[in-house]
Amino acid sequence: MKTDLVGKSGPKEEANKEKEMCGIESLNSQGSLDSNREDDRASLTLTFTLDSVRKIELSKAAEAFEMFETQIHHFETRRAKKPKNSVDDLDIFVECEVQSADVGTLITSLKRVAKDVKTSREDKVPWFPRKIQDLDKCHHLITKYDPSLDHGHPGYSDLEYNKRRAFFADLASKYRVSHTIQFLIFRREVYRKLRSLYPTHACTQFLDAFQQLEKHCGYREDNIPQLLDVSRFLKERTGFQLRPAAGQLSARDFLGSLAFRVFQCTQYIRHFSSPMHSPEPDCCHELLGHVPMLADKEFAQFSQDIGLASLGSSEEEIEKLATLYWFTVEFGLCKQNGLIKAYGAGLLSSYGELMHALSNKPEHKPFDPEVTAVQPYQDQTFQPVYFIAENLEDAKVKLQNYTMKKIKKPFALHYDPFTSSIEVLNPSQKVKRALHQMKEELKNFCLALENLS
Repeated sequence: MKTDLVGKSGPKEEANKEKEMCGIESLNSQGSLDSNREDDRASLTLTFTLDSVRKIELSKAAEAFEMFETQIHHFETRRAKKPKNSVDDLDIFVECEVQSADVGTLITSLKRVAKDVKTSREDKVPWFPRKIQDLDKCHHLITKYDPSLDHGHPGYSDLEYNKRRAFFADLASKYRVSHTIQFLIFRREVYRKLRSLYPTHACTQFLDAFQQLEKHCGYREDNIPQLLDVSRFLKERTGFQLRPAAGQLSARDFLGSLAFRVFQCTQYIRHFSSPMHSPEPDCCHELLGHVPMLADKEFAQFSQDIGLASLGSSEEEIEKLATLYWFTVEFGLCKQNGLIKAYGAGLLSSYGELMHALSNKPEHKPFDPEVTAVQPYQDQTFQPVYFIAENLEDAKVKLQNYTMKKIKKPFALHYDPFTSSIEVLNPSQKVKRALHQMKEELKNFCLALENLS
């Protein structure tokens, strides 16, 4: 579970009493706090474990933060990696700000209700997966559109639909890299209606791949394409593969998967009462919108570049990358033969928004990553603004320039496609590797020229 929270003011007398009982621990004794002397507040990253979690345990932890008027920027819970008492143990991750003088007492208060309380410097690089198997550790669901909890979801009162959704969610939560993947279905009317628009509204890369999917993977309105077959098709074309997801993931986890050319794919279908619109990504969106574009080598590289840029990035940088992803991979437009065409999956899987995006109703802006990364977006209705790339190659180059200049890290990352792993390089190693690659490429070009002559 992941959510953004803002701390509320708690009773001052309780906080003062807590300070007297615990005593103020020295900031230096923590050794891993980043104090912001402006306003005399400290920025903390905290991790701790709650045993056999029920509402009361979470409430006690929340009271500790409330007592010291803590401003919480990020709060995340995950099943404990090493549960001690039961499977209900939770690991908690919190990014927050608190008065510097209250830091020691806050930590002592947390130690009374939680275990393994630790702090870490905010300027340290967040954990990120180094090999494809590590994706098993960061596959976590945000229940933003859970049909059994969201009253506005079309399937809220449909017990049979909720039962099927729960079945797929359970399959996805138990999935590991070594497992096989399950089947899914299309809504016939969705396929038929969107298929009629593609020749005039979709980019050529999408059309080429869609034709191959119809030929080799059973894409048609009266057939059930298998996730495993589609994943194999992608693997052969661009090295991408599908991984089942129970629902919408955190931006960090989702983008991190792209770094390994893994696309987190839902298995459930939109509710029958709303065939042309889904409040969340479903398999129609994934298979009709995303898969054809991921079968294009240039676009596959574009997607992986966003994923690689996300590894080790700050929350602020993750937010910008997620916004870039939204306006490109989900709702991107490009120029082809003097016309504007769609390449974004959110457009290519939505009849209404595809028509809207290519009309004169919304505002169209040229794709500029610096502008796009901070553009507010809509996730409840059609976008008022879309960004148009000159072409996909130009979009890829602009994205690479943006991530190199704007997302600063004390290291470089290299993806090894043979081992599906990430190598962390320091600046010296980065230069040596680049020179070696240039040497190898030059050697191959010389051999090719000799053969041609």
